[in-house]
Amino acid sequence: MIVGFLLCIFAIGTAELLVSGLLPQIAASMQVSVASTGQLVTAYALGVVVGGPLITVLTARMPRKGLVLGLVALFIAGSLVSAAATSYGLLVVSRVLAALSQGTLYAISLVVVTAVVPPERAGRAIAIVVSGLTVATVLGVPLGALLGQAFGWRTPFLAVALIAAAGGAVLAVAMPRTPASATGARSELRVLARRPVLLAITTTAVGFAGVGIVLTYLVPLLTEVSGFSGGAASALLLAYGVGSLLGNLAAGRLTDVSPLMTVRIVFLGLTVVLATLPFAATWQPTTFVAVLAFGLLATATIAPLQGLLLQHAADAPTLSVTVNVSGFNLANAFGAALGGGIVAAGALRWNGLAGATLALAGLGLSWLAMSRTATAPQEA
Repeated sequence: MIVGFLLCIFAIGTAELLVSGLLPQIAASMQVSVASTGQLVTAYALGVVVGGPLITVLTARMPRKGLVLGLVALFIAGSLVSAAATSYGLLVVSRVLAALSQGTLYAISLVVVTAVVPPERAGRAIAIVVSGLTVATVLGVPLGALLGQAFGWRTPFLAVALIAAAGGAVLAVAMPRTPASATGARSELRVLARRPVLLAITTTAVGFAGVGIVLTYLVPLLTEVSGFSGGAASALLLAYGVGSLLGNLAAGRLTDVSPLMTVRIVFLGLTVVLATLPFAATWQPTTFVAVLAFGLLATATIAPLQGLLLQHAADAPTLSVTVNVSGFNLANAFGAALGGGIVAAGALRWNGLAGATLALAGLGLSWLAMSRTATAPQEA
């Protein structure tokens, strides 16, 4: 069953970023500018941010297996329409259609896999599901770009649809049938309103934005400040992705020991690494070390924060986890926008300091969230 979710999350994670590697081909095919084509990424993100919580509320009482298979079918349909789109407008609609499934499907996958493993292995189960997104960044997006260059930009969309179909087939066989949830939309909203849950989601949105500021403009930093060639910068980006995968899996194990310790260590480490990056970036050996350290820490916040949410929203967790997924998307969007402003001001090298400030704010918020959870009442 976990394999089925992993395949689906990998497909969705690849589709989310796929357009970034296909911008010139799509722009030429649709006869629009590259800047307009880039808005397909924004359309997808908005579909996740708005559609995820909305679909979660509307489907709160649906049986989980039927809902999961329906969401996978929705993603496949959106991807197939993207592959067949003959106009820019239809391509935008198809991207939003595919995005609507992401938040709820991701949340249900975390809830389901943690329910079928012993409590002491919940963090590792979360990390395995999250690794689907990490592997999508490391392998899915570059392979999608290569596939698009070799066979046309429509082929990668067909590929992610096939991968999602394979994952859906596994889930159709392996996922047990469960009755409709006893908790409705009102219970989900009450749980979401709990102070510890809101603080954890805010920690995600603020702290992870520090990653987005630096990651979005990491390649220009490596080429323009550190002096790496384009090929070397791409290799370092791959090393960053591998580090993210390893850091995420390690954080999953540490989350099973102590989510409090894990999230604080990670945010503290991120603050230090991002604060030193502007100074490390002036010499290639120190840049290499800083990028590897950044990779190890960048996604290591996800497992402990999701674990915290599942722990304190256990009686109705789906909406809270879905909103947290939206928090990651908002963090990426805000980080990219803020980093872009800094770059436009001619201060590319100093993006790390802004990222460190947000990571430090995430550390403070996590401390507050953890403190509150120790004493907060857990009424539904």
